[in-house]
Amino acid sequence: MKYKNISNLVDLKTFKRPLIIAHRGCRDQYPENTCAAFKAAIDAQIQMIEFDVMLSRDRKIVVIHDATLERTTNGHGPVSNYTLEELKRLDAGSWFDSRFSQEHIPTLKEALDTMANRVCINIELKASAYEANRPFDRVERQVVKMIKEKNICDSVIISSFEWKMLEDISKVDGAPAIGLISRDPTDNNNRDLCARLKVFSWHPNFNGLDYEQVKEMHEMGIKVFPYKITSLKQYEEAVNMGVDGVITSSPIIIGKAQQVRM
Repeated sequence: MKYKNISNLVDLKTFKRPLIIAHRGCRDQYPENTCAAFKAAIDAQIQMIEFDVMLSRDRKIVVIHDATLERTTNGHGPVSNYTLEELKRLDAGSWFDSRFSQEHIPTLKEALDTMANRVCINIELKASAYEANRPFDRVERQVVKMIKEKNICDSVIISSFEWKMLEDISKVDGAPAIGLISRDPTDNNNRDLCARLKVFSWHPNFNGLDYEQVKEMHEMGIKVFPYKITSLKQYEEAVNMGVDGVITSSPIIIGKAQQVRM
């Protein structure tokens, strides 16, 4: 697939509001978290792509949402039970459609090489990948290292439900922006945690979000990117609340609506 370069959108300081964030790529039309889904989002001129990362048994970073393989590959069991070489042999596309049988689980490097300098990037660190013993090659440190090596910090947000991983990143000089993901937007701890971590953005569940919560975060200088935006109606509601962007599994549909709206 030939895709367009939209390099005017790769800086978090200058993105066009409201930002459309493709949740696991264009997962409504392509197998999620695959290079096919990422390339489709780029070709549709989506402004940001969100994807998830986990560690393989040999401590390599792979792009997959679940801690187990069954839902999105022909593999079985925990991702962490397999080496990168073993994971790369799996079919990560046929579960969605036989046309995508050649899609495999991408490495973080492959995902970044596909997207870098074309879109903004939101990397979610899965809470299940948190390691309390803090090994030197823990996933958050590996992710930061690769982003810095590729010199794309200005276009990347690292997000997580696990605040301890975000706190770890915040201690690294020159680290990318961080974003806190929240299941319950009404939880009063969200505000204090965002302030303490000095996050760039807050990613709340859209269900339960209201105008006052968005306003409060804006008063703290924090961007708001709700997730679980699944319809045009929800998109309009979120925009009317003043959010800075939406995380959606239907980015092409929402993106077209945004173009009409503008």
